[in-house]
Amino acid sequence: MPKSNDRKTTDKSRDLATQHMIDAAAEKDLSLAWDRHAAQSPPCPFGSAGMCCSICAMGPCGIMKEGKRDRGVCGATADTVVSRNFARMIAAGAAAHSDHGREVAQMFIRTARGEVPGYEIKDEEKLRRVAELFEIETDDRDKNEIAEDVGKAALAQFGQQSGELAFIKRAPEKRVQLWREMGIVPRGVDREVVEILHRTHMGVDQDYRNIMLQGARASLADGWGGSMIATELQDIMFETPGHPWPDADRIPSRAKLNLGVLAEDQVNIVVHGHEPLLSEMVVVASRDPELLELAEEAGASGINVSGICCTANEILVRHGVPVAGNFLQQELAIATGAVEMMLVDVQCIMQSLPRVAEDFHTEVVTTTEKARIQGATPAEFDENAPLESARELVRRAIENYPRRQGVDIPDITSEAVTGFSHEYITYMLGGSFRGSYAPLNSNIIDGRIRGVAGVVGCNNPAVKHDETHVALVEELIANDVLVVQTGCAAIACAKADLLRPEAAMEKAGDGLREVCETVGIPPVLHAGSCVDNSRVLIALSEMVNIGQREARLSLGDDISDLPVAGAAPEWMSEKAIAIGQYFVTSGVFTVFGVNFPTTGSEEFTEFLFEDYKDILGGSWAFEESPEDMAARMIDHIDEKRKALGIDRARERILFDMEMRRKIDT
Repeated sequence: MPKSNDRKTTDKSRDLATQHMIDAAAEKDLSLAWDRHAAQSPPCPFGSAGMCCSICAMGPCGIMKEGKRDRGVCGATADTVVSRNFARMIAAGAAAHSDHGREVAQMFIRTARGEVPGYEIKDEEKLRRVAELFEIETDDRDKNEIAEDVGKAALAQFGQQSGELAFIKRAPEKRVQLWREMGIVPRGVDREVVEILHRTHMGVDQDYRNIMLQGARASLADGWGGSMIATELQDIMFETPGHPWPDADRIPSRAKLNLGVLAEDQVNIVVHGHEPLLSEMVVVASRDPELLELAEEAGASGINVSGICCTANEILVRHGVPVAGNFLQQELAIATGAVEMMLVDVQCIMQSLPRVAEDFHTEVVTTTEKARIQGATPAEFDENAPLESARELVRRAIENYPRRQGVDIPDITSEAVTGFSHEYITYMLGGSFRGSYAPLNSNIIDGRIRGVAGVVGCNNPAVKHDETHVALVEELIANDVLVVQTGCAAIACAKADLLRPEAAMEKAGDGLREVCETVGIPPVLHAGSCVDNSRVLIALSEMVNIGQREARLSLGDDISDLPVAGAAPEWMSEKAIAIGQYFVTSGVFTVFGVNFPTTGSEEFTEFLFEDYKDILGGSWAFEESPEDMAARMIDHIDEKRKALGIDRARERILFDMEMRRKIDT
């Protein structure tokens, strides 16, 4: 494919390792995401504004605000078309996360029964807490008996047709009551996704307000259902990141990130995707003495496992396994020539990977039947023998090592402290016996911490790779806003050295710096993968609940009262829309960057951006620049502080040119 992208390399990414590999790929005439994005420019004005309807064969219809094309063939208005498309994005994102949760629940049951060698129930304390939510008896029962019942109860949540999802109980009482009054408490995960698809079929629901009631309901089925199930059961099986007991092997630890983690003299296996079931076993297999000996016989000094995207985050927070990069670095990892095997499961996998691998020795292997790629090697994950499946894949990677034809690994890495689960934050703030969010609330009330922001989401070649994430987070922490991150956003800021305790001394405002130094934490906390945004929901609920138990620590009686905000600065996937909607439906002001897929309907966009404030207490917003995103989020946090009566006069710190230059270094 001829190069069509005339943007300078430095305009494509702020990350030096990425810049190096973009140039190296150009020399080999490799087509990358940036090149293909340029070839698609300018984007379709109908699609980018959400005004293209293709749900029936009378179209596709491109809706215009004025003129003869102001309605579809069926008479659908821009409001209807845009809201249908938006709701379908929520449904697809919720389905992706929730199918992940279903896979985990099924494996969890088999693990509890002892049918899967290599897996076990590790976090018994969390198991018992989750069992209580499902109203499962735990007294005088073996952990595996409890776990089987928990797994069955969790799996039933997907097909449940009536009632309420169990984890809804974790939300503040006032928030749950609002959801009940609106009729949007999820009945079952699959039930809500299917209903969106039905309602948005041609000729069914044609009122954007009603469509979005179901959109909100399905988003909650993701955040408080499928995603939360995936997170909780994975923690119980694979260990909760930063386990809340002082076990040196399980507390947050420093890990390496960026393409420089690939080893020139070792067998490199990169795991990529979102489901950690196989990657957990690959980590175990890579430490097998027999396979290590085989690697030495092949001429390698060892076996090096690293990750891309959220599979990377999963094995990072539990094992400290290094991260090779985030979404836009997946092709570049292969282009180093140092990767023997890239194992991909589901979500965010580029179809271009096998094509890039044709120029190298890398074997791209798909590991699930629901996600095949032409040109990649399918390798079915044997659920009856996961460790043996992993061992066989590692063996194949070792056999591929002698086929290398030279490597080009950027000598660039960063360090990050990761593994800040809800449980570890609780332990960190109060110890084993007095663990509590009370110190966090207290420091917010006292003004040392201005508020809390969740900055999450993807990368998008439409904007400079990692730049918006980093610039936004730097400005937030400079203004004493504690930041929590997941997914590719967390990897972006980790590569920029913001996930180290030292970053508080270098970048944070005086109040946040004091808290971080006292507790010994970074100003930016890595909470895990995309599904682990459910950890943030639990944390927000606990901030409310602490105040309900102790009035002096009150930050209101609902999530919508808290001085918090969310952002997805470089989003690109339907999962991001589902995540954004469940945070908005939970009462959080949420800003997206890049573009917003509803601009074709002014009325519907105003509904999401303005009317939602009164309906849900949370709302959407869109800003292109990180400066404007930060301003909106800080203003919102200050408004909430004022409403709580804990405001005090203070200026927002604006980055000067010297501070901006430092972002690019």
